[in-house]
Amino acid sequence: MNVNEITTQSTQDTAPGDQESLPPLAEPKTTTLRRIASSLFGYTLIEVLMVVMIIGILAAIAVPSYQGYIKKVKMGLAIAAMQEVSRNIDAYYIFTGSYPASLSEITDQLDPWGNPYQYLSMAGASVGKVRKDKSLHPLNTDYDLYSMGPDGKSASPLTAQISRDDIVRANNGAFLGVAEDY
Repeated sequence: MNVNEITTQSTQDTAPGDQESLPPLAEPKTTTLRRIASSLFGYTLIEVLMVVMIIGILAAIAVPSYQGYIKKVKMGLAIAAMQEVSRNIDAYYIFTGSYPASLSEITDQLDPWGNPYQYLSMAGASVGKVRKDKSLHPLNTDYDLYSMGPDGKSASPLTAQISRDDIVRANNGAFLGVAEDY
């Protein structure tokens, strides 16, 4: 038997009312067009807008947290650097018997915000230049050492608004930290 005879025989065996194998129903043209369009173009505008919105929300949450983290790290770096400078000033005093006239004799290091550390020896210092606490008492009796903080501005009393973010040395080195916390 060849292929033509088998095909003829199978069509003769099936009665006109039998529906053994019908072809699958054809899909409507609009569904087919949508499927083709979505495979060609990818995502719909709404899907893209949802993704952009989710990324925006995540960025709005993450950026302030990251900035707060960076601020804390810079504060910690300033405190650590001031401890080192303070030790160097104390070593200078031990070897020479006096405090340096300026910080440039010890270091030319900048704080994390790019500003030089501020130093004032109490020997011969004028009353107006000495840093003062909330009660307007001098912070130190030996020397003042501080960073002007993120804003790069400072005033003599710690109660001044521009001094609240300064990193200060107080109580002759017993306190090193943010002026607001002192």
